[in-house]
Amino acid sequence: MPTDSQISGRQKAAILMVALGERASAEVFKHLRSEEIDELTLEIAGVGSVSQETRTDVLEEMYETAIAQNYITEGGLDYARNILVGALGEEKAAEVLARLSQVIQVSPFEFLRRTDAAQILNVVSNEHPQTVALILAYLPADTAGQVLSALPGELQSEVAMRVALMDRTSPEVIMEIESVLERKLSSVISQDFTSAGGIKALVEVLGQVDRGTEKGILESLEEHNAELADEVRRLMFLFEDIVMLDDRSIQQVLREVDGRDLAVALKGAGDAVSEKILKNMSSRAAENVKEDLQYMGPVRVSQVEEAQQGIVGIIRRLEDAGQIVISRGGDDDLIA
Repeated sequence: MPTDSQISGRQKAAILMVALGERASAEVFKHLRSEEIDELTLEIAGVGSVSQETRTDVLEEMYETAIAQNYITEGGLDYARNILVGALGEEKAAEVLARLSQVIQVSPFEFLRRTDAAQILNVVSNEHPQTVALILAYLPADTAGQVLSALPGELQSEVAMRVALMDRTSPEVIMEIESVLERKLSSVISQDFTSAGGIKALVEVLGQVDRGTEKGILESLEEHNAELADEVRRLMFLFEDIVMLDDRSIQQVLREVDGRDLAVALKGAGDAVSEKILKNMSSRAAENVKEDLQYMGPVRVSQVEEAQQGIVGIIRRLEDAGQIVISRGGDDDLIA
């Protein structure tokens, strides 16, 4: 085995897998790509005798990497440095950060994640819609929703569409935009292409805006790209989100749901959803559904999803008609 200073990253990974044991290593393998599994398996097969000192060094390095990554995720590089200095001392902290600079990944626009929506709005208000979309795609959904709600109406729909259609952005472009938005930006960005945006990102953002903003954006999307608008609407409210409805709304929805469809939908539902629905039914109706579930037998996933989506469609229709209210972000107060 080479000396500690000559151990490659792959060899360290192999030593780590051996040190963790079969069960923990198997869990790690579940998160690797097939080519990574092949490479690591070959490396593990070639691991010979490893000194206790080398094994300890590898485990300590892994621990330090995990801790440093967690600190950076929580508060950025400066926060991580301060914590590490307090825990390890100035010299050791500098050593750890220097060693980890090639492996730690910091989310782009990290400095904006700790900035309130009003300040972000001031920063991006004069930027190109594509730039705004890129920034919102990397922000927490609640913050991005507040910023999107505050943009002018015509810009809202433009940015929303660009978020939904966004795929990958080169790190060079991201770094250029970051340097404009934050002069003293200090982070480590992976040289790989960074994925962000997409329909799910837009859905998360729209889930945090007020109903008026959401409706305006969806109507604009419908005009420009009907297929995209349908996909966004389909994902806007999940069957599991039924727990967010009040009892009165659930009862109104259940009046329009066929009992058999409800049983199929509940076949793949979690306990919280099932309990929420069943408690809003009469005792007899609830018993009938439970009996249907008991004797139903195996059901195709596609059938369950179709039944659940049918109920979601009813919920969305009733909300559009103003007959029920779905709890969402924003300051849109209710009037009794």
